[in-house]
Amino acid sequence: MDLKIVLLGPPGCGKGTQAERLVAEMKFTKISTGDLLREGVRQGTPLGLKAKEYMEAGKLVPDELVIGLIKEKLAVTHGPVLLDGFPRSLEQARSLDGLTGIDLAVDIQVNEDKLVHRIVMRRSCKSCGAVYHLEFSPPKHAGICDKCGGELYQRSDDTEHTVRARLNTYKDQTLPVSQYYKEKGILRVVDGEGTIAQVYERITAAIRKG
Repeated sequence: MDLKIVLLGPPGCGKGTQAERLVAEMKFTKISTGDLLREGVRQGTPLGLKAKEYMEAGKLVPDELVIGLIKEKLAVTHGPVLLDGFPRSLEQARSLDGLTGIDLAVDIQVNEDKLVHRIVMRRSCKSCGAVYHLEFSPPKHAGICDKCGGELYQRSDDTEHTVRARLNTYKDQTLPVSQYYKEKGILRVVDGEGTIAQVYERITAAIRKG
């Protein structure tokens, strides 16, 4: 099963958690642009060094560089592939089509107010970076990290104002990607509300149906 799947979904929809489970249980190889960029920089590859120049200047890495890194990764990857975090725009989706065929796009959808609630309830440890959720996975003692005893805080990008701005950016950039795959007949919309296990079951059912 050499499927190539794009995983879509707004911030806070649980996409990262579901991707990890797909990798562990269905043996997908996850291709994340963030991971690829860090790996390229660490290994000092020609594309990685070019990307590093943009990253150090605080600029977005150009699509052609990202596509090049994905191409390199695909060349040495066997079995099913899960693309996470790419494509983020219609232009990127078209560029990806020029590189490889996509079999399925799975779009995890969650009500916007529920997404905001999920994210603003997150707390992070100032010392070790551990992440908690005041509703779903709270610390044993309020404001204190279970792992290291550090102080928990709300990150600036987890406030309601910032979250809603991020969701608006997502809608502007990525909804056209969903429409693009819908028109190609390969989009599967999955309800992202419920437990992690319930959402995972919906995703795997969509993958099996193709």
